[in-house]
Formats: sequence, structure tokens, C-alpha cells
Amino acid sequence: MSAVVGSLSTKNVKFNPQVGEEELSKSMNDREGEEIIEDDEDDKLKPEGEVDLGPRFSIKEQLEKDKDDESLRKWKEQLLGSVDLSAIGESKEAEVKIQSLTIQCQGRADLVLPLPFTKTSKSNSLFAIKEGSRYRLRFSFIVVGNIVSGLKYTNTVWKTGVRVDHTKKMLGTFSPQKDPYVYEMEEEVTPSGMFARGSYSARTKFVDDDGKCFLDVSYHFEIQKNWATPS
Repeated sequence: MSAVVGSLSTKNVKFNPQVGEEELSKSMNDREGEEIIEDDEDDKLKPEGEVDLGPRFSIKEQLEKDKDDESLRKWKEQLLGSVDLSAIGESKEAEVKIQSLTIQCQGRADLVLPLPFTKTSKSNSLFAIKEGSRYRLRFSFIVVGNIVSGLKYTNTVWKTGVRVDHTKKMLGTFSPQKDPYVYEMEEEVTPSGMFARGSYSARTKFVDDDGKCFLDVSYHFEIQKNWATPS
């Protein structure tokens, strides 16, 4: 699943057609309880040494610095929109506050994930979703202090110790404002079938171009044959 549960379409759950069901089931069972190695691709892309990003500027300083460059000044003014510069202050750091993560499924009430997450285990999943369900992730966030550049959403999913998906989505550049931004991911379909069901672990992050992480959460979820019966 792209979104909170990653892009878990059936094409991402790859099984060797030459392996019989008994062998495949044994292979998956043998990996139960195996430690998950979170080989985050974002970390692999980072240079070995520290990167000098140069001095940071507050929004007021940026506008003043670029006042003689008409095209750049107009772009920044368009990006800022109706932002009240007097209310922003002199902050040189941007902050992104993730307010909500919601899974929307056709014909079902929205599943709002609690923030901050509490630590979960395979026996205590954060949520469960029915196989073959159409869904999309919707999240909202507030930007304060300064412009956040190149905000990215990443999500990695594992099943029985095997990574089955890594999703990265560039969300864009956002200026500070009082009202939250709302973003909806593309619609996806959960995989179905005996080998798609079960417990998954996932890690979700929101990171900007400077490598600053605003949210980094790990959790477990399940794909089940049917929707859980309300207690």
C-alpha cells in the first residue's frame, strides 16, 4: 500500500511459481520471529560526511535578500500567499506538525490512527484491514516558522522479516500558515489471498530536503480475510 500501509499490491508480494504451497508456507513460518533489519533506502542515499547547507534565513530575511531579483521575489510572494509576516517571527527553522493520519476505505468509516503512536507488537496491531479493500491515505499537517522545502513521505513494509514494499512520495514545498494542509494519496487495493493475510510491520517517515525528520513511527498492522466484528 502506498499510504500508511505501503504499496502492498499483489505485484509487490512476490512468490516463486516454481515453489509449492507447502514449501512456501514452511519458508514463511521459518522466518516468524526473525529480527527485522530496517534497511532504510533514504539512509543509503545520505553522504558519508556532513553536508554544509549554508546559512539559514528567516522568511523576512529571505524576502529582503531577494528584493532586487523580481522573478525570485514574486515566486516567494506567491508561495507565501496571504501569510501574515508579522505573526511568523524571525524563526530560521521550519517545523512540520503532523496532525492526523487517516485510512479511508470504501463503505467504511474513516480509520483515524492515533498520534503519537503507542508501541505495538504482532499481537497488538495498530489496525486491521480486509483483504482486497480499496483505500487511500489522507493526512493533515501544519507548517510553522519558515518555508519547508521538499517535504517527503516514505513508508516501508515488512512481512515475516522480508521487505515487501518501499514507497517514497514527494509532497512539495509549503509555507507557514495557521490552517492545516490536507494531502490525499492515490487509491490502492490491499492484496488478497492466503499468503497476503497476516501481520505486517511498517515504518513511516516525513522528511524534508535538509534531512530533517518531522515524524518517524514504527508499528504493526494486519490484513485479514474479513473486517473485524465490532465488539
